[in-house]
Amino acid sequence: MDFTAIQENASRLGMRIQETLSEHTRDLTLVRGAGYLDGAEDTRNIRKQLDSNSDRDKLDAMKRLVALISKGRNVSEYFAQVVKNVASHNLEVRKLVYIYLLRYAEAEPDLALLSINTFQRDLADGSPLIRAMALRVLSGIRVPMIGSLVVLAIKKCAADVSPYVRKAAALAIPKCFELDTTHQPALISIIGTMLGDRSPLSIGCVAVAFQAVCPTRLDLLHRHYRRLCRVLVDVDEWGQVDIMNLLLRYARTMLPRPIVTADGEDVDKDLRLLLSSCEPLFQSQNPAVVMAATRVFYYAGTPSYHGKIVQPLIRLLAMSKEVERVTITHILLLSESLPHLFSPHHVRFLIRSTDARPVKLDKIRLLLNIINPDNYQAILREFIDYADDTDDEVVFAAIRAVGRCAALAPESSQQCLNALTGMIRSKQEAVVSGAVLVLKQLVQTQLSTGVAFGQKSPVDIIAQLARRVDDIRHAQARACVLWLVGQYGAPDGESVAEWAPDVLRKAAKSFMTEDPLVKLQIITLAAKLFAVQPGDRTLGLLAAYVFALARYDASYDVRDRGRMMAALLAGVAPASLMADGEKPERAGVVLRREQVKMVLFQGKGGVVPEEPSPFEKATALGTLGVITGKPALDSLLPDWLEQGVESVIRDSEDEQPVAVAPTAISSAQVRSSRGVTPVVLTPTSSSPAPTGASRAPYTDLDAFYASEDEEEEEGEEEGDEEEGSEEGEGESSEEGSEDGGSEPGESGSEEGEEESESEASEKSATRDFYAGT
Repeated sequence: MDFTAIQENASRLGMRIQETLSEHTRDLTLVRGAGYLDGAEDTRNIRKQLDSNSDRDKLDAMKRLVALISKGRNVSEYFAQVVKNVASHNLEVRKLVYIYLLRYAEAEPDLALLSINTFQRDLADGSPLIRAMALRVLSGIRVPMIGSLVVLAIKKCAADVSPYVRKAAALAIPKCFELDTTHQPALISIIGTMLGDRSPLSIGCVAVAFQAVCPTRLDLLHRHYRRLCRVLVDVDEWGQVDIMNLLLRYARTMLPRPIVTADGEDVDKDLRLLLSSCEPLFQSQNPAVVMAATRVFYYAGTPSYHGKIVQPLIRLLAMSKEVERVTITHILLLSESLPHLFSPHHVRFLIRSTDARPVKLDKIRLLLNIINPDNYQAILREFIDYADDTDDEVVFAAIRAVGRCAALAPESSQQCLNALTGMIRSKQEAVVSGAVLVLKQLVQTQLSTGVAFGQKSPVDIIAQLARRVDDIRHAQARACVLWLVGQYGAPDGESVAEWAPDVLRKAAKSFMTEDPLVKLQIITLAAKLFAVQPGDRTLGLLAAYVFALARYDASYDVRDRGRMMAALLAGVAPASLMADGEKPERAGVVLRREQVKMVLFQGKGGVVPEEPSPFEKATALGTLGVITGKPALDSLLPDWLEQGVESVIRDSEDEQPVAVAPTAISSAQVRSSRGVTPVVLTPTSSSPAPTGASRAPYTDLDAFYASEDEEEEEGEEEGDEEEGSEEGEGESSEEGSEDGGSEPGESGSEEGEEESESEASEKSATRDFYAGT
């Protein structure tokens, strides 16, 4: 074997295959496609390629131009050459030309008008794709002077036989309205016509156009409401979202409010139709469709329908992290009004270590909303575990949730207090500070309302916090402890607890290194303790020392607080609070000891308000305001009507049942109708029997025509007898009539023969047609 020849042949074959592959993949951009973005800066031959007769050169030039546009380059200088190719026979070239025109038509309106005639011719093209593309580009050219032409084009395409073209017409309506609002009446007329479109492909886009042009003209939906409800399942996913939002607004505006009583629920039949039509959409794979259906059931359904939204929403939690973020927020909003629906599913809302911070915070709020006597133990254990999270914000939220459990589930109060007091001994500063803040709230609530949260008294809890004041370094937590010692350090109101002066001593010792927030509470603590026992020399010296330090502090807030407290206590023991060598100032009003205690102890000792809801502002389900926290006023739904509008206005011709019984066709009916009379066949089980006769059901089409022929023969015999009697009467009464006149009987017989022949031919043709099918 000659291996050299084999090697040469193999090399030659490989080169031939490579050349063939390069030639065939040139148009597919498999080889050169990646070079358009890299080598797009080379614009030397673009004009020459655009003026070339080769579609391949034009396509290459347009790809380079589109690549330059994507990179932010201004290539409007080629507008004149590009416009020449708007009528190219190559579909790929035409698509790229349309993209270019949409980008630069507004900057070059005069040159853009040169292509209008081409687009108008394309509206009559045989391809639906070309017609839709032409309308899309024509409506996208933002030149106000062609607004009337765009309206005419939309009107023409709105009646197109292709649903794809009608969809493009519906999407062009908002563009035309945004360009020139004076065309609104004509566009509303087109929308009213397109609402009767029976194609599921285009009806969703009609809802978008309706919302953009005339959102308040809900009267246009009267005759189409029921059909829109029935076709909802067949519409594309995003069209389903738009139609459900539109139908929900219509229902809240036009339908009567559902009545819920102890005996049952009174729901309008049209509202029940909307709910039953939306229920299958809960199985959709698109989260937006499921959310839109949930919105319909929540705002239009009665309590018996609300339970159907739980499982679809829980199913969305496992789709993706982004979907879970949005779904959890909406479930949180629903749980504020419907907590009993989500309480059995609390396991699905537990925090995972991979969750983002917003999801963790929302899940904590959600678990608080759905807590009840059946699940509080499991949820409380979860909150205690969440206190070990690495995120300080999540830790604070979890510790606050433990405190809320004590109020929401009184059975867990002792367990909550044990957990909080145990957190004080933690080495994490965030855990200690959060536990102190929550304990302060519990103590305030218990002393203000008298509701006990455990076996420990509030004073014991405060004493435990006071002993650990040195271990608490968080500024806000230390300030809370000092406030509690000052506010409740005198249980009987006349004597100070034995551990309270020591807390003041420690705080005065570290006064210069404390945070300004802590310094303010140290000054207040000194004033309160001295006001309770003004005769105690130790407390007087500590108070004087603290006021002297505050007098020269760097913070003006601390200096002002020190002067105010010194002046407030001037009537109690002024000499002991003044610096050496200073004389007490007696100017102004001097308060007595009882008045000073009232000012100090009854100022801000009320119950700490609960954490506000993130949805306390007007927020509608299914809107962006649920996520951002900012209300969207334009998305709020109208309130229900008490009575609603008449149900008759929603009746349409499509809903009227047409049932025509098979009867004989009289000669008068044939004479009055100049066309072919159609034969209507209806099932015998639902059609009533003819009047005056009881007829057996027809078994087939031949039996039906046989019965028709018998009826006609009987009718002809009766007609002949009547004509004969009429002729006899005419001869006896009109013997002196002139010759040459035509008698009525003769003319009637001739017409009857013609009619019988025509009916026979029609029946035979119809019988042959059905026999052929």
